[in-house]
Amino acid sequence: MEKKIRIFITGGTFDKEYNEINGELYFKNSHVQNMLELGRSRLDLNIRTLMMIDSCDMTTEDREIIVKNCEKAPEKKIIITHGTDTMAETAKLLANSIKDKTIILTGAMVPYTFGSSDGLFNLGSAIAFVQTLPAGVYIAMNGRYFKWNNVRKNKKIGEFEEID
Repeated sequence: MEKKIRIFITGGTFDKEYNEINGELYFKNSHVQNMLELGRSRLDLNIRTLMMIDSCDMTTEDREIIVKNCEKAPEKKIIITHGTDTMAETAKLLANSIKDKTIILTGAMVPYTFGSSDGLFNLGSAIAFVQTLPAGVYIAMNGRYFKWNNVRKNKKIGEFEEID
C-alpha cells in the first residue's frame, strides 16, 4: 500500500519574502523543505512546486493546474500549500473533481520568514490530518480541519471558521 504523501506548493503567504528596501512581499523559493527539516519530519514525501503566486492572483487556469496535478498524482494523500484568501475556492473545485483521495489545503497568515508565522504549525497539522482523515477535501488552519464546504476565512480575526 502506498504510504507516500504528495505536497504541492502553490505560493501564498506561506512562502513570501519581505523586501526591506521597498517594503513589499515577494516570492523567491519555497520554505516547505526547511519547515519539514525544522519539524524533523521522517515521512516519505514527494514535494513539487506548481506555482508561486498570491492566491488573489490565481486564475481559473491556475486552479485547473492544481486539480489536474492532484488527479494525476499516484499518491492518495495530498497536501497543498495555498494562499488563504481564495483557499476555499480551490477546495471547492478539487472536491467537485476528486473523490478518492484525501486532500488538505493549508497556508499561513504570516510569512514563514517573519519568525512569528503560523505556517509551521499549520503544515504540521496538515501532515497529521492527511494521514488520519478519510477521502475528501479539507482545509487545515489554526490547529483544526474543516470540510471544504463548511469553512470561511474570517478576515476580522485572522482565523478560519465553520460557516454554520
